[in-house]
This record gives sequence, structure tokens and C-alpha cells, in this order.
Amino acid sequence: MLCVPTRAAAHRRGGAPKGAGRPRRYDVIEGSTNKNCVIVNQLSATTPEGSRDCDGSIPGYYNSPWPGEDGGPRRQMVPRSESLRLKPGERLDAISRPAFMANMVVLRSPGEVYLQGGGPPGGQSVSWVERIDPVTLEPLARSADLVGGPWWPGGILAHENGDLYVTHGRWCHRLAPDLSVVARRQLPMSHPYNSLLALSDGNLVMKNFVRDGSSRSYLSILQPERLDIVASSAEVPEGSIARISSDRGARSEFVYVCGDRSIFRFRYENERLTMDENWRYRYRTLPPKEQSYAWDPVIAAGYVWFMDNGESVFQRTLRGAGVASGPVHLHQVSVTDAAGHDMLIPFGASHGTIVNPPVIDPSRKIVIPFDSGNGRIAAFRFQGLGAYTPLWKRDLGTSNHFILYAESGELVVNDFDGDTEHVVVLDIETGSELGRVRTPSALQSLVFQSPGWNRDLYVCTFTTLTRAFVSSGT
Repeated sequence: MLCVPTRAAAHRRGGAPKGAGRPRRYDVIEGSTNKNCVIVNQLSATTPEGSRDCDGSIPGYYNSPWPGEDGGPRRQMVPRSESLRLKPGERLDAISRPAFMANMVVLRSPGEVYLQGGGPPGGQSVSWVERIDPVTLEPLARSADLVGGPWWPGGILAHENGDLYVTHGRWCHRLAPDLSVVARRQLPMSHPYNSLLALSDGNLVMKNFVRDGSSRSYLSILQPERLDIVASSAEVPEGSIARISSDRGARSEFVYVCGDRSIFRFRYENERLTMDENWRYRYRTLPPKEQSYAWDPVIAAGYVWFMDNGESVFQRTLRGAGVASGPVHLHQVSVTDAAGHDMLIPFGASHGTIVNPPVIDPSRKIVIPFDSGNGRIAAFRFQGLGAYTPLWKRDLGTSNHFILYAESGELVVNDFDGDTEHVVVLDIETGSELGRVRTPSALQSLVFQSPGWNRDLYVCTFTTLTRAFVSSGT
């Protein structure tokens, strides 16, 4: 049995129309008789089930199991490849190699694995790409150093035209599969850019990174051939820290941007981005000392999901690194109408923080929030908007971009124990640990995981690249 506030009760607590004002908090209450609550046995989603990036090839992207960060533009973190399927008598094993400032891996044609990383943080940073052996991790080819400028890890995607595109710093580069440079473009703003996404027509979209509130952010669209800028940059009403996400349907395509106080979306049509004035949600409603900005949004099950309290001071680990004094909040916003929104406090621990997105499993109706500042992860069953049932909670040092193998329900996370990183496989329904392997990284990972080609996966930290794989024996 679940309890949600009535509309009147929510308004009295500070709920606001049209996505503005203080977000409503919905607490899970078993057997409540609170007169301000409506007792329901089941809530249906107010929006239709969204598409899954793993259902087939993604327009704009190369037809592979993992052509871009988080598996596709909706950031659902579900690969289109074989699950690990860990069975009794099998274990998780690993090989690793040093890879300074490794960031993410993408897959292209069968057996092709590309690793993207960069140089030391600074004002004149560079990026690089390696094609690596899928088993041994040894480099098979390496690009020239790619000029970046102001540092941010950036990203890489495999495009439907067969080439690779890298955004790092304030530059975008086009590489052939042999990693020769085909084209490059300096981007309009002097800040670093988070990364890039491919739109359904093959154009590329990217956004500059503004963390200090000194200016607004801007979205830029580049055509894939010569990286010409297609149109004038679209202004975001706030500075934005998070990576962007995009969703596309039969009649519309949107780019979602978490600003430092609100989330916005832009309609993409005829190679132009126009802000949807009827869709926005103010998620940050507490004083800055209590609540900080959000990170990357995920589009799944008819909602946009993201977490806040993203400001931290990283020193090997995010444990105890949260700047704002409040807990992490999980936000859920309807893609149909941003007035349909919810905010959940999954843990309640002070100085909570994250730098990466939650996982959502639409088929099982499960959402996975976490708190890297306090070393916690949990699962909640959701039944529409604001109706959550807790399934399990664990103490784990999670922080990076996860992987969900949807068919098997295997959730792959990291666990930093204060000394070293581990790759951990959990059952998403129960939280039971199915496998674990230690890596040599002495830094907690803040970056990406990627599936491999044969019951394996790749994990990046800023010092190490690891391949975790299923093996037999004890």
C-alpha cells in the first residue's frame, strides 16, 4: 500500500504549478491513514512508456551494442549485447593496465573497441583515442594528440557514417576508424564542453560547461561532414554542469539540459533548437548551503530522472566530499507535462553527493539512486509518479556510470573501499551480490563503464583501464 499527497495537501506543502517552485516530496508510507494522503494500490504512469536505446540501432549512431556514452542519447545505460549471466561455479575476473585519464569506451564493428581519454587537467589539455585489443587491452592504434584547451573529460561516439567523433575541451574532432584526423572544429564558447550526442539526422549537439554561475550555457549543432556549425547557438537560461540527453519520437525530438537550478528542454526541428517554454522544472529550492546542482538526466518510462547535490571536492574518493549540507534528492519529471514532478529523498544522510545519473529499469519498474558522499545505494519500485516502495539498500562506494543488463537484471556498479576500486555485479531486484573483482585503481571512478563483446565489460578510472569478465573455477 502506498501513500501520496493529495493535490491540495501538496499545494499546502509548497507544491507549485507548471514545474515551478518547491518540488513535492512523496514519502513511502505503509498502511498510512493520514488524511492528507490518498491510499492507492497501484498508480499508472501519466505518460506512455518511452523507447529504449537498446531496442535496436539508434538513428545518428553506428549500429553497435554501445556506440556512445551510457549506451545512447537517453542515458539508459542498457547495452544491446550479451548479459554476463553469472552462474554457480563462475566468478568475475579482471585484467587491467595503466591508462592515465581514461574516460570511456565505445564499441564499433564486432571486435572493435575504442578508448578515449585525455591529458592532465589544465588550460591547454589534449585528448586521445586508442583502438585496443578487446581481450588484452593492449593498444592496436592511437590517434595523434587532439587539441582541447580548457580541460573536461569529454566524450566519444561512433557515428552512423562509420567515423568517430570526440569532443574535449572546446574542440570537436572527426576521426576515421584508423584514428587519422578527418576534420576538427573549435567550438564557440571559451569554456570546456561536456561531451556530444548524435541527433536523429546525424548532426551533433554539444554544450559548454559552466559551474561557477558566471554565464549561461549554450547548445551548439555541428554537421558531421566538416563539423561546420549549423546554426547560431541556443541559449540555456542558466549555466549548466551536467551532460545533456536527448529523446526522439515519431513527431518530435528534444534535447534535455539540467541547468544549475532548473531543467529545460529544447525542441529540435529543421536543424535548429528552440526552447520549449511550456516545459521546465525548478528542482533547486533550498538555500545553496543545503542543496547544490544536478548532474546528468536519464529519459526512461515516460519521465526524466536525475539527482542533485552534485557539488563536491574530490580527493581520491567522493566519500565525505559533499559540499551542500543536505541529502541527495532523486527527481522525476513527466516528459508530457513538467507540472507532473516528484522529489524523493532516498537516504536522508547529510552532505550527500553524486556526479553521475541514476539507473531506471522500466520493465521491472525499479529506480536505483545512490549517494557517493555517504557510500549508499538503494532500489525502489516505482508505480507512476511519486509512488515508491523500497526494495533494498546497501553500503557501497558507488560513484561511476553503471551498466544494467536488462534481460538478466544484472546491475554493474563500482565499490571503492578507501584503498582500491572493485567491480561489483548486483541483482537489481534483491541487491544480492552476484560477483566482485578487485582492480588496481587507487582512485574512485567518476567516469564510464562499457559492455564488451563476450560476457565482459570495461571500466575506466583516471589511472586505470580494467576488463572484467566471467571465468570458470574457484
